[in-house]
Amino acid sequence: METTTKPKAAILHKKWYLYLTEFFSGMSVMAVELGASRLLAPYFSSSQIVWTIIIGTIMIAMALGNYFGGKSADKDPDPDKLYKRILISAVWIAAIPFIGKLVILGVSALLIVTVSTNFLIWAAFLACMIIFVYPLFLLGTVTPSLVKYTTDSLEDNGKTVGTLGAFNTIGSIIGTFAPTFITIPAVGTAVTFLIFSGVLLLLGIVYFISCKRCTVRVIVCTVLFIAFCITSTTIGFAFWEKKLTFEGESVYNYLQVKDESDRTVLSTNVLFGVQSVYMKEGGLSGLYYDTALAAPMMSEGGDKSSLLVLGMGTGTYAKQCSSYFPDMVIDGVEIDDRITDLAHEYFDMSEDMNVVTYDGRAFLNSLKGAYKSGIAHAEKYDVIMVDAYQDITIPFQMSSKEFFTLVRDSLNPGGVMVVNMNMRSDAEDGINAYLADTISSVFSEVYTSDVTGSTNRELFASNDPKMLERLNKNIAAISDPDLFSCLDSVSASLKHYEAGDLVLTDDKAPVEVLGMRVIDGMISSELGYYKERFEKDGIKGLLE
Repeated sequence: METTTKPKAAILHKKWYLYLTEFFSGMSVMAVELGASRLLAPYFSSSQIVWTIIIGTIMIAMALGNYFGGKSADKDPDPDKLYKRILISAVWIAAIPFIGKLVILGVSALLIVTVSTNFLIWAAFLACMIIFVYPLFLLGTVTPSLVKYTTDSLEDNGKTVGTLGAFNTIGSIIGTFAPTFITIPAVGTAVTFLIFSGVLLLLGIVYFISCKRCTVRVIVCTVLFIAFCITSTTIGFAFWEKKLTFEGESVYNYLQVKDESDRTVLSTNVLFGVQSVYMKEGGLSGLYYDTALAAPMMSEGGDKSSLLVLGMGTGTYAKQCSSYFPDMVIDGVEIDDRITDLAHEYFDMSEDMNVVTYDGRAFLNSLKGAYKSGIAHAEKYDVIMVDAYQDITIPFQMSSKEFFTLVRDSLNPGGVMVVNMNMRSDAEDGINAYLADTISSVFSEVYTSDVTGSTNRELFASNDPKMLERLNKNIAAISDPDLFSCLDSVSASLKHYEAGDLVLTDDKAPVEVLGMRVIDGMISSELGYYKERFEKDGIKGLLE
């Protein structure tokens, strides 16, 4: 039985438009994948776990699309159907910045009252399935369909398929680099989705216009695209927050600044707490920065110590140190220069504060050169503060034995390292146990202090057995009554850490899985409260 097909559109006769379609579809798939990570990060973190879910979900969608596209092209080789699918995927992708955030919030609200374990995994997975599978399934049909349309005979099918693959790969390369280095830093995640969805929409429009078939579908898709262009740029990640001072993005982070009556707060995550707090009245903050003030008093440098902060953030700890110990020499390292800009703009960080835009571990590796070139004030420090851990996004390269060895080698004799562990966990095989055991494999003296009223735990480490003796001696000499009271309480709360053998290394450091366990524990402990709020006030109650 013979099948009849529509004559091939004139624009497809020389195949160049088919190659362009392959190029731009490959580019859009990668751009959507990178955009997906930025859409999810403010809610679920940018950890390897979330990346794995994104990549896995997209591969599922593409595999299904490849199969369906090939089967459909064999059954009915009509290019109209392919370009209709491209139009639909374009509109769906344009809707993601608006509808996607609502989906994420809805999925989170549903799961937080029904799931007590692996919340982040389930929430991220379900959100990805709902938001990204369908449009990427449609784009997955592009390659097998184009193979059908471009192959004229078996004599040159290898060359044809290879050319399509080359165009797809080149497009994918551009779609990988352009969002990260150009569009997301310049115009943000929402507009990035709109740019690449616009490219797909244009592909479909040009095809149907060339066929002289300006169908209702084209008109409807164009109108919807315009509507989503308007709505997608008006909704923020924390769209329920009405009093944000600043909301934006950098190459590394989602950034949110909230100005309250007594403090200014920086958060890089919508759902899991804050990263920096500036108390407007000055003095002690009542937060973990106060506990960490004990570190200079433990070091041989005392109130004249040299301090290096890895994870400078908005500079709260450095400002407190410079306020209470004005003779200290302070350097800070912050990988995200946009956070440093916000620190100057909203958090009253002095322009004279030396902040280097660099990765913390890489800075330690180049410390000698940084000192010689004047970038750093010291070749070795009396105190090194490690404050680079966020929710479960703990950089594994700053949690290993090799890293802490590097910290130790960057300290002066009698120097002290203080680490802010922002997820308190007393599990024998929890993230804090791993970090403390790893640190204990490098430092002989390790003490911890839990911060009252928070999930933070401060760890102090040194190879000087006189660190506590020196702390108490220096506390006794403090004239400021508030500082004296604070550090006296810290001294009384210090617990000597009994080391185990849970050592993290550069080769094996499952910090994100360990962090996930802590998040699960926190969610489980709060589950009763959230269930009650949900039953009483619904989603609105959860938001409040």
